[in-house]
Amino acid sequence: MANLVYDSFFEDLMDGALDLNTDTIKVALLQGASGGTPYTPNSAHAVFDDVDGSEISGTGYTAGGETLANPAITDAKFDADDVVWSGATFTTAYAVVYKDSGDPATSPLICLLDLGGEKSVTAGTFTLEFHSNGIMTFEQIS
Repeated sequence: MANLVYDSFFEDLMDGALDLNTDTIKVALLQGASGGTPYTPNSAHAVFDDVDGSEISGTGYTAGGETLANPAITDAKFDADDVVWSGATFTTAYAVVYKDSGDPATSPLICLLDLGGEKSVTAGTFTLEFHSNGIMTFEQIS
């Protein structure tokens, strides 16, 4: 489940700038404390340009991350298929979910997943397994 939902997310969702069912939604991996430019979570970040300076690099990883397969909102839950990087060698601490508009300066951030510390893979498979409750859930406030 998301550990941080970016402040701009709900506004982007409500004004139609973001459609979780039809837009190209991607997940990119960000560096932790031992990375070149470690990411410091900040809910005020709004677009991919705000975080891409901390994106990881490594074998088996493509800048900008991977497109989520089968993203959907079902029963107030946003989820997608788990993401797999094969033949990978890298270290990461965070995964950022965002809408890919084709321009990092206008690609809205959705949420950040804290991986619970730095995770490394060497010449292997790295799987980002989403929580059984989805990437994020929506609750009605009464």
